[in-house]
Amino acid sequence: QVQLVESGGGSVQAGGSLRLSCTASGYTYSKQCMGWFRQAVGNESERERERVAAIYTGSGQTYYADSVKGRFSISLDDAKNKVYLQMNNLKPEDTAMYYCAVRSPASGCYNSWLNRNRFDDWGQGTQVTVSS
Repeated sequence: QVQLVESGGGSVQAGGSLRLSCTASGYTYSKQCMGWFRQAVGNESERERERVAAIYTGSGQTYYADSVKGRFSISLDDAKNKVYLQMNNLKPEDTAMYYCAVRSPASGCYNSWLNRNRFDDWGQGTQVTVSS
């Protein structure tokens, strides 16, 4: 059974940085598409869950939402089965619950990036709050 556990959230002032971690376990296949999503307070429907970044474990290819390009960076630590989201120059509008998700097996991330419903498993989330 796949398990995803996020950590690293917290409260920071605008301009600050945080690094989120997602520890993954229970995979049968060797290649996955790993993604980070976020959901702001008040957006209760899962349809309001906004994509942030994704990475394909087979090649390292990455995808970013326009709103975070140049500020956020997604990376992998295969040895530790972790995926990270480094968030720099945080803004109040980045405030949200951040979720890790995985599609496994995967031959890439492109289709999953376009359609979040292709992600199979989700973590419980970690809260990020950015104050002005």
